[in-house]
Amino acid sequence: MIVVADTSPLNYLVLIGHIEVLPYFYQRVLIPPSVWEELQDVNTPDIVRAWAARPPAWLEQHSLRNPPDASLNFLDRGEREAITLALEVGADRLIADETLAREEAKRRHVSVIGTLGVLRNAARADLLSLPEALSKLQQTNFYVAPELIRSLLEEDALRRK
Repeated sequence: MIVVADTSPLNYLVLIGHIEVLPYFYQRVLIPPSVWEELQDVNTPDIVRAWAARPPAWLEQHSLRNPPDASLNFLDRGEREAITLALEVGADRLIADETLAREEAKRRHVSVIGTLGVLRNAARADLLSLPEALSKLQQTNFYVAPELIRSLLEEDALRRK
């Protein structure tokens, strides 16, 4: 399965120490040039920049064949390029967190998953403890509604019974 990732999910998965779950589910993770740049930006956390400086073999920077459609200009550059790349390569999925980007990708018939979905799937595959991963995520600046955290934890508790 080939996916395209926006910056946010990669950033948070590195920050909470669970970036290694991606190759379990996805053979290749493609990122557009702007996402590559964002991962190396001076404002990016040191641990993420260090990870990006020695990217794993499954992470590939991939150039766009065409510039993003002007109708995507309401999104940030990374989101525009990630959606464009997903469409160009016929990716199975886009990994993105921002609501507007997710909605626009879905409108363009691109399947989307976010950081929480990746963590949920990893917990279902017994690759991590969802309560611990969510606790670490909540210690970052990742925004998630408390109701969603409760729902995920309740679902996980039922699954483990």
